[in-house]
Amino acid sequence: MKTLKIFIILFSLSATLAKAQFIKAELQVSGLTCALCAKTTEKSLRALPFVSEIKTDLIRNTYLITFKNDVPVNFEHISKKVQDSGFSVNSLKATYNFDNTKVADNYFSYGGDTYRLLNPADKSINGTVNVTVVDFGFAPKSVSKKYLGQVTDKAPASGRIYHLAI
Repeated sequence: MKTLKIFIILFSLSATLAKAQFIKAELQVSGLTCALCAKTTEKSLRALPFVSEIKTDLIRNTYLITFKNDVPVNFEHISKKVQDSGFSVNSLKATYNFDNTKVADNYFSYGGDTYRLLNPADKSINGTVNVTVVDFGFAPKSVSKKYLGQVTDKAPASGRIYHLAI
């Protein structure tokens, strides 16, 4: 009986901690000219350990990527896979579940990286929120310049700093 109670407590804690994560993303890729190009890029993205499912929209050159629950997402790896396929990321919009995420001074940590919210809501952030990565290489240059023009960041303890717009 004691073992069952301990198991239930551990399971509850692990389920609660797993809520803080990226759930899905819409990735728009520049330079796709045919279905074969899109299929090659999709195959490359599927090889990432944190990708659960991908749906491709050839008309808009987008990929709707669903992430696995228990594996941290790395946007740098997504960008590298797209670039290795011969294309570039035009935009990356993601959905993040802020339950159990501590946001301090518009920063939060996830998967070894630091994320800065550039235009946070006035109230505390909870639940799922759609964010756009506005760093160079993840957004059009005009968008990156608009958001990052006067940003100065402290060096993170580890990983890199991603800049997100809500």
